[in-house]
Amino acid sequence: YSYASTKDKICIAFGIIGVMITGCTAPANTLIFGSLVDSMVTQGGDAFQSYANNEELSDVDVVLKWFLNEIKWFAIYSCILGVIMFVGTYFSIMLFNIAAHSQILRIRGKFFQSILNQDIAWYDLNQSGEFASRMNEDLTKLEEGLGEKVVMFVHFMVGFVGSTILALAKGWQLALVCMASLPVTFIVVGVVAMITGKLAKEEMAAYAKAGAVAEEVFGAIRTVVGFGGEDKEVNRYSTNLVDARKTNIKKSFFAGLGFGLLWFFIYATYALSFWYGIGLIVDHKALPPNEQVYTAGVMFTVFFSVMMGGMSLGASSPFIESFGIAKGAAAKVFQIIENKPLINPLANTGDIPAKCQGNISFQNVFFNYPSRPDVNVLQGINLSVNQGEVVALVGSSGCGKSSCFQLIQRFYDPDKGAVLLDNRKLNELNVNWVRQNIGVVGQEPVLFGTSILENIRYGHEEATVEDIENAAKIANAHNFISNLPEGYNTLVGERGAQMSGGQKQRIAIARALVKNPKILLLDEATSALDTASEAKVQAALETASRGRTTIIVAHRLSTIRNADKIIVLKDGQVIEQGGHSELMKLSGHYRTLVTTQMANVERDGEMTESTVVVQDYDEDAKEVDFIPDEDKNEKSKAKSLSVWEVIKWNSREWPYIVFGSICSILMGAAMPLFGLLFGEIVGVVAAPDPVYVRQQTDIYSLYFVLTGILVGAATFLQIWLYGIAGEYLTERLRSKAFGHMLKQEIAWFDDKANGTGSLCSRLSADAAAVQGATGQRVGNVLSSISTICFGIGIAMYYEWRLGFVALAFTPILIVGSYVDIKLMKQKNLGNGSALEKSTKIAVEAVGNIRTVHQLGREKMFYKMYVDLLEPTVKKARSVTHLRGLVYGFARSFFFFAYAACMVYGGQLVVDDNISIGTVFVVTQALMMGSVSIAQTLAFAPNFHDGMIAAGKVKDLLERKPKVLDTPLLSNDDKTWDAEGYITFNKTKFFYPSRPASKILQGLNLQIDAGQTVALVGASGCGKSTCIQLLLRFYDATDGYVSIDGKAVTSMTLKNLRTQIGLVSQEPSLFDRTIAENIAYGDNSRDVSQDEIIDAAKQANIHNFVVSLPLGYETRLGNKGTQLSGGQKQRVAIARALIRKPKILLLDEATSALDMESEKVVQEALEVASKGRTCITIAHRLSTIVDADVIFVINMGRVVEQGSHKELLNLRGFYHSLYTLQSGIQ
Repeated sequence: YSYASTKDKICIAFGIIGVMITGCTAPANTLIFGSLVDSMVTQGGDAFQSYANNEELSDVDVVLKWFLNEIKWFAIYSCILGVIMFVGTYFSIMLFNIAAHSQILRIRGKFFQSILNQDIAWYDLNQSGEFASRMNEDLTKLEEGLGEKVVMFVHFMVGFVGSTILALAKGWQLALVCMASLPVTFIVVGVVAMITGKLAKEEMAAYAKAGAVAEEVFGAIRTVVGFGGEDKEVNRYSTNLVDARKTNIKKSFFAGLGFGLLWFFIYATYALSFWYGIGLIVDHKALPPNEQVYTAGVMFTVFFSVMMGGMSLGASSPFIESFGIAKGAAAKVFQIIENKPLINPLANTGDIPAKCQGNISFQNVFFNYPSRPDVNVLQGINLSVNQGEVVALVGSSGCGKSSCFQLIQRFYDPDKGAVLLDNRKLNELNVNWVRQNIGVVGQEPVLFGTSILENIRYGHEEATVEDIENAAKIANAHNFISNLPEGYNTLVGERGAQMSGGQKQRIAIARALVKNPKILLLDEATSALDTASEAKVQAALETASRGRTTIIVAHRLSTIRNADKIIVLKDGQVIEQGGHSELMKLSGHYRTLVTTQMANVERDGEMTESTVVVQDYDEDAKEVDFIPDEDKNEKSKAKSLSVWEVIKWNSREWPYIVFGSICSILMGAAMPLFGLLFGEIVGVVAAPDPVYVRQQTDIYSLYFVLTGILVGAATFLQIWLYGIAGEYLTERLRSKAFGHMLKQEIAWFDDKANGTGSLCSRLSADAAAVQGATGQRVGNVLSSISTICFGIGIAMYYEWRLGFVALAFTPILIVGSYVDIKLMKQKNLGNGSALEKSTKIAVEAVGNIRTVHQLGREKMFYKMYVDLLEPTVKKARSVTHLRGLVYGFARSFFFFAYAACMVYGGQLVVDDNISIGTVFVVTQALMMGSVSIAQTLAFAPNFHDGMIAAGKVKDLLERKPKVLDTPLLSNDDKTWDAEGYITFNKTKFFYPSRPASKILQGLNLQIDAGQTVALVGASGCGKSTCIQLLLRFYDATDGYVSIDGKAVTSMTLKNLRTQIGLVSQEPSLFDRTIAENIAYGDNSRDVSQDEIIDAAKQANIHNFVVSLPLGYETRLGNKGTQLSGGQKQRVAIARALIRKPKILLLDEATSALDMESEKVVQEALEVASKGRTCITIAHRLSTIVDADVIFVINMGRVVEQGSHKELLNLRGFYHSLYTLQSGIQ
């Protein structure tokens, strides 16, 4: 309750008062029951014996009136206690749930806020993928430890304490004998709680690792399926599930052992209590009346007090387990909440100057990344940028350019030296103020899964629509956005997946400009743009740079030659600086870079000298890869499954389930058997012969011991066996669900409803919740059914009329249970949906934390997260009132029913001469059954959560992917080795949800085996779509795509994709070692270290890797954040080369490389493409002049094709593009 508000604490305080009052009803009821028994057995025993023998008695009427009067007062007192129980339970449940909902909302908010507040160094050292699992499973488990289960636990514990005190007060000798097992019981319960709590932590750690795997895979789904890594990822995911399953089975074993021993001790205590107590009664009967302490009433009061105390302790045990799990869940959550970051973006600390001028300087700055302290990044760097200057940072990949950007934004603090802004150390200034004065356009722009309008507004929260449109115009994005069917309201997809690279980059530029920053950081801001767009955006950026301090990182040196100052970095130090002309005269490192780049530009021969008028066309305005409209997409509301359907999923574990069910039935027989034995004991106590009493007591005490052995063994086996079955089911469902998700077509992942956060939430929550509909919960239901059945059987055998009266109350209790379940079902449906949506937002924010920090949008994401959860709390509060009423009724019902049964039973004793023992047998047998149903209600929410979750899982497992995998038709298919002849024949394509937007409009192109071809055209013209159709990420809507004359739709996805190597514009790397990332290129076999090194050498990354302390065993961090853009790209190229593909697809494969690396990698790719069919997409036309064929695509059609020289001679589209780009350079 660390995060309870004053209002919460008041609710908790009154709730505890209410539940303490209800807890006292159990001992109070025992007291009046003992008094009734005493009256019946001791005072009325002889009179009833005479009445039963039809002896003449002058005072028979007096005896009957006295007897019925005693029962009447017992009934009145019982009803009063029932009313107290009802009112107290209602208020305590209501108040505790209100406090719990409030606290969990606050904890969820603080947890997310704390994650957003952490500095980037913390993220480098922690797996962000675990947070989705923490938000779902851990916080849900924590919630269970705060709400109504606390009420039930306190109720049982107060009942235990109150009953113990009453027992000691009425007869301490007997009470101590009855409580002989208590120390052992406490030790058992304590040890079990300690062990299960420890195992719960291990389980959650394993599930968190599995969650991190899932988030990483969903975030890079195109890479995973493109390289055939589905099976590998399922195995990796399943490995963590196996660890969780083994841990949970251990937990079930210890829990079962603990509870089994607990129930054995309770029944053994019953045996000892009756044996010793009846002995005391017999002994005391020989004493004078004024010296008699132990009567039947005293014995039963003491016994029932200890029994109710024991039952209360036993009933509290599952809650102790829940609290142990909640405590384990809270530990990691609270640890993150309480972790204070060194750089807190939301802290109010630090100075906020009146104005930012934009003077930046580095003074002897040394810096190493916290995750790689042995790798020196910046080594005593000194540089200065004056207000309004345009300064370019130049150097090879990994020289420290991007690190300078990160220090300027204060993502990290330098290890030594200082970074100054306007002659003030950055660590003296307010972090948020610093970042609000900086606009950043990164090499790999991150867009969020919302509209274009909102993405741009993230740059400046108070920007008007007019401001946004102006920024978009400057970034050359307004035209293509305006031509979209939904304009600025078009959804961009998760991470902007539905926008082409150029479109994403322009939206990111607009986002940076809309805040009108004093400092502009451009990290390869135009690298993803086509030539026509680049010219416009470059001009726009030059305009935007005026009056601002602008720092540029660019590999294309032509884009920075007009900079006021160019600073050349090498190995983390400044080696040259000055203007372009000045540095060229130095004939140093910069001149070498420029000369190398110019040689690349001009290697195709003389350039045409004629003046060319360039057409102003913007095809991407018309042809955009649209996001599927989730509202029109297929939707299915999950229906809850029947219990039988869910149990069928567990059919593999049928031996465990069958034996577990038998044990549940035996457990259910325990209560009716107790009622039977108790009733017989009452009859024995009333008998006049001491010898007979002692003999019968010995026999029934032995029966109690045997019942204890039976119930104890059944409890142990039930919990353990159901635990095994449940864990295997959970593991299998999670693994199956994950595997089935990976089989879905890419369009399914494009749907906003299937974002990374949503899928992670469904995996962690749904599959785990299904266990709530199986295992222990089914056991509880079976046990309750068994209790009722045995109870009815015993009741009908002994006295059918009284049995029917007792039975009449059971349906009322079941109806109450049903209403309670319906209420919980409504609440959980709403909560599940809101939790999934909020988790999606959280995962998106955490997964792109650098961008969130850059934009200073931590508060906005926090607000969005909390706003989604707040309505569920309000709704839950309204349900909580009804929940309190229904549960209060279920708890109080016993008192009213027992009173009615005793009144009617007493009447039967008077009218029909049945024995008092029979009344107790029938009433106890049925009423105890009803109590067990009420106790089962406590876990009803888990059961119905599970049924709904099962429906969702079933829907997923039955969904057929739209891109169907073709079965193998023959052995030839397995051994097929592509030659590489590719045809697109009248290929048309549009997204199913947007049929009006044609992407490809009858595309025709033929590529011969072994040819190197290039696809050229404006952003969004369909180039990348061709690659996606070839890989069958999508299927053509008309026409076909074929390889070697075989339609790609006729091949298995595995065989097809094995033939293809892909290097994309924004490579997705995994949080694994460099060796593992490269080896990922071929998941069909174990790749040797020699092959990995060879591929790395071809991609010009080997020397860098071996310079790292851990070499190829260096982990790359989340999404490869430990590498620079150029280093990531080279690892991705090595990954593609290692599979030795017959077809190589290069989508801007060298766009992120510096000129030195590009030249080497370009040569490597040229060597690699020999003997292979190679398709290249490039905006830099200088990189594809040697292609065998260049296809120019416009509006989804090939408008020109031929070699570089042939196309120049045509003086068409290609000529215009090339001449424009040559002019830029």
